[in-house]
Amino acid sequence: MNSSNLLARNARKYPMNEAIICHGRRVSYSQLDEQVTRFSHALLKQGIEPGDKVVIFMPNVLEFVVSYFSIQRIGAIVVPVNAKFTLSEVLFVTQHAGAKAIIAHEAIFSSVESILTVPIKIKTGQVQDGWLSYDALIQEACSETIDCQLNEDDASTILYTSGTTGKPKGVLFIYRNILAVAQMIAIEMEVKPESRILLMMPLTHSAPLHLFFMAGMLVGSTNVLTPTFTPDLFIDMIEQEKTTHFFGAPVAYLLTAQMPRLQTADLTSMKWWVYGGAPLSQKEVRFIQNALQTDNLTCVYGLTEAGPSGAILFGQEHTQKAGSIGNRAPFGTELRIVNENGGDVLVGEIGEIVLYGEGNMMGYYKDEEATKVAFIDGWIRTGDLARFDEDGYIWIVDRKKDVIISGGVNIYPKEIEDCLLSYEGVFEVAVIGVPHPQWGETVKAVYASKVDVNEEVLVAYLGEHLAKHKIPRIFECVEALPRNAAGKILKQSLKGQEVS
Repeated sequence: MNSSNLLARNARKYPMNEAIICHGRRVSYSQLDEQVTRFSHALLKQGIEPGDKVVIFMPNVLEFVVSYFSIQRIGAIVVPVNAKFTLSEVLFVTQHAGAKAIIAHEAIFSSVESILTVPIKIKTGQVQDGWLSYDALIQEACSETIDCQLNEDDASTILYTSGTTGKPKGVLFIYRNILAVAQMIAIEMEVKPESRILLMMPLTHSAPLHLFFMAGMLVGSTNVLTPTFTPDLFIDMIEQEKTTHFFGAPVAYLLTAQMPRLQTADLTSMKWWVYGGAPLSQKEVRFIQNALQTDNLTCVYGLTEAGPSGAILFGQEHTQKAGSIGNRAPFGTELRIVNENGGDVLVGEIGEIVLYGEGNMMGYYKDEEATKVAFIDGWIRTGDLARFDEDGYIWIVDRKKDVIISGGVNIYPKEIEDCLLSYEGVFEVAVIGVPHPQWGETVKAVYASKVDVNEEVLVAYLGEHLAKHKIPRIFECVEALPRNAAGKILKQSLKGQEVS
């Protein structure tokens, strides 16, 4: 089985059922499958072959879904790219993956308009010199059935996630990995054909794409897509489309819970309110539960390299264990906390979380060394330090790496530090995460400069090279950064200063 054949099967089983709702467009499973078939023929006609890498540069729109399944139907490999990426970031991904084609959406086309390194370029909307028209390709293509022969052991997707070296790593998945975690969500969260899944978080991220979108496609649910998130739009979509499942970062819930209109909003259709990317405190949980009038707030923990999969904390458990990530791994996954020797820790001892399951990646694309480091006897290292409490619940206490999680999105300091150090005059810098009441963490840059460099100048410079969400919100200029005897910058000292 593969993802594209799942769609074809649902088109036969549920031909008139709505598959995708987006921007007023309502597409049934049979209509979606026909569009995918046509676009698949168009890609083949352009010379895209099995094993080729095809970049999707789009927000959550119907064209993303059509492109996703069309690429897979012809045996090519999907490379979804964050819609907030700058040209330089997209260039790195296309070059590292060896992308043969890029499919871009008109709403964010300006970011990649000048890209020259990809042989085949396709865009939605108005025709542009040097770019093929997505709409024309579909209209002119035939609808003859394509029999996709891929199986669960064939390559499906490469998701790029930045590493602490500052260079994004390509996480390679086969179909087995993706179908395993989709099945996990369908089982754990009761996803059925009558479910209506609200997808507002970017489909270029593993949790929205592999967990919730693919769980819906696995069983034939309706997927409601929006290109952006706002609290008002969130409430509107629930009321208008009677959605049943939503996954979002904690900040999405915290912002929505502040909306006065919740007092009269009809949210009764919702069965599963799911969050991930960062824990919520007991106080925040009560605030959100009261605002949404629900006790079914569910926390999922995982990482892209694991599918994602990891751990789960259900609604009723939040009363006593809010802030924990749960007391077990979900269906199909195993979790341990191990010491430096790979042995299981005792209750209360701190170790690293490691995960095992069919959702685990095949490895980092073109990076055998990093792949070796990522695994220990078949278990994937998370880099998260945690402990079990006396009830068996898991509490994350720190991260081995300095990853900052802001609004559920991973931000990697080294990438920002390297960019700041490339600015003339800045000679040392440390980027850290500091507490934020809504986003969990926000990004702070502490730097030393030989000349007078103000915040506005640095923000403008970073904006030319990095996505907006990576740019620090707080800057502090110091004479010198604290270092230990070996010369290493003491980031924990900087964090301690901020907390105090």
